[in-house]
Amino acid sequence: MTSEVRNVSLTVSEFILLGFSSHWEIQLFLFSIFLVTYILTLLGNMAIVCAVHWDRRLHTPMYMLLANFSFLEICYVSSDVPNMLVNFLSKTKTISFTQCLLQLYFFFSLGTTECLFLSIMAYDRFLAICRPLHYPTVMTAKYCSSLVIFCWVYGFLWFLIPVVLVTQLPFCGPNVIDDFLCDLGPLLLLASACVPVPGTVLICGTMSSLLIFATFAYIIGSYTLVLRAVVQVPSAAGRKKAFSTCSSHLAVVFLFYGSVMITYVSPGSGQAEGMQKFTTLFYSVLTPFFNPLIYSLRNKEMKAALKKVLEGS
Repeated sequence: MTSEVRNVSLTVSEFILLGFSSHWEIQLFLFSIFLVTYILTLLGNMAIVCAVHWDRRLHTPMYMLLANFSFLEICYVSSDVPNMLVNFLSKTKTISFTQCLLQLYFFFSLGTTECLFLSIMAYDRFLAICRPLHYPTVMTAKYCSSLVIFCWVYGFLWFLIPVVLVTQLPFCGPNVIDDFLCDLGPLLLLASACVPVPGTVLICGTMSSLLIFATFAYIIGSYTLVLRAVVQVPSAAGRKKAFSTCSSHLAVVFLFYGSVMITYVSPGSGQAEGMQKFTTLFYSVLTPFFNPLIYSLRNKEMKAALKKVLEGS
């Protein structure tokens, strides 16, 4: 039986990513829109990284975490958008089996890392606002660096098991993925067309749900304590500054987690036709695009630093 499964799995050597299939003119229009969005996303997040690097006033844990988060967004959006742009101009829209699995691994590992970074940023705000006297001794540069390393390492380790399980699945056809990237749900559906894969679906769904709900619950819990502390701040200016910092982070959290929960709480269970690609598009392309805008528009220090970067001073 094992040899039969292995032989069947070799019958599919590439997948077809349908993407946003439509008329050629619309494909060119979408290519232009997403190309501009991708370039602006890279420039916006690079500007934040440069601003934090060059402005010594921003050499604090909060902004160091933000700079790493912006660099993560650059990597995250680059894991799927370049291939999507190529597919807009491609007639075959194919991706090899190996490239598909590599994209799956990097896309989900970077997504896992993003969940961890959002949690660490919530922890930083909790310490700064709820434990202000202990903050300088707890959130040191060394400790902050350790948290950043933890996010990157653990993020790339967490999704190894699901990817290894997917490599063992039989793909005997069809090989058409109704999405713009090699996503977990569509791949599990293709595999289930050959043989039942309830075990793999259960493991992938459990790991995705555990990561998403655990980090989201931690963030919400942290900000519940933060907001309670902010309300008790006697100074109106102090409350406004704290709310400004927290609201920026919470906006990114709800944009990201809202669409992620819709997509990955039960991968492989199927969704309304065409729905998954739009929810995936939202958190994988639009959230990294909005990130620089959200963090800069409500932050005076960041706006001043970004102005220096743009002016070249």
